[in-house]
Amino acid sequence: MTHLSERAQALTLAVPGNDLDAYMRAVNAVPVLSADEEQRLGERLYYDQDLDAARSLVLSHLRFVAHIARSYTGYGLPLGDLVQEGNVGLMKAVKRFDPTKGVRLVSFAVHWIKAEIHEYVIKNWRIVKVATTKAQRKLFFNLRGQKKRLGRLTMEEAQRVADDLGVTAAQVKEMEGRLGAYDASFDGPTNDDDDSTVVSPAAYLHSDNSDPADLIAEQDQQDRETRQLGSALMALDDRSRDILERRWLADQKATLQELADEYSVSAERIRQLENNAIKKLRNAMA
Repeated sequence: MTHLSERAQALTLAVPGNDLDAYMRAVNAVPVLSADEEQRLGERLYYDQDLDAARSLVLSHLRFVAHIARSYTGYGLPLGDLVQEGNVGLMKAVKRFDPTKGVRLVSFAVHWIKAEIHEYVIKNWRIVKVATTKAQRKLFFNLRGQKKRLGRLTMEEAQRVADDLGVTAAQVKEMEGRLGAYDASFDGPTNDDDDSTVVSPAAYLHSDNSDPADLIAEQDQQDRETRQLGSALMALDDRSRDILERRWLADQKATLQELADEYSVSAERIRQLENNAIKKLRNAMA
């Protein structure tokens, strides 16, 4: 009875329902496996085809799938669907995981998780909201024809395209990024019907940062720092914030003299305001 309830739990967690917040709380409550625990479970699955071991491996990595899926929310697709597709990739990875290779499951699974999510995004190209405004629709249908060469547009090229289409350079770069996101490919076959599928060697590249707990902790730290930085910027006066944003965050950074002319002060005064603002940010982030 216990095995049945645990398998039912695994199936429930693998398919996010309408309450995505509850799902996230549930997967985050599943303990992260140590390297030794993961190795033992991997060997039980690899040598004995132990389905309970497979279930434990899947459950302990669902939080990592959710972490990856969040990075694809900018494509206009429901996060729950992205998580579910990523979970399919995780299950495929667990099925093929070879514990004798000496790498953590997460290093191997990340390729399968992303492959499934990418495939889902590509299949739903027509319903992805890449062009919700008039300017974006104009860019969507004209940008490829406007590009003069292969590769990323420079800021000068983006500005020329923007002038031609009557939009801003920032909108051109944003749409280029959205369109370029679909050009990803994965080496090696991914046919789930063939158990003899040869896994791409890239899937076994060693990573020193492959522990899922470390990855999640790192992302949490980055999120906290981003929120702190945003709060610190908003606490600055309008002039100091404008100087910092245009000196450090803008694509085309303003010079001290340009800002000095605009604010009718000396370039040295702008430098002082910039240094004082940076010092306030550092104190807020400490």
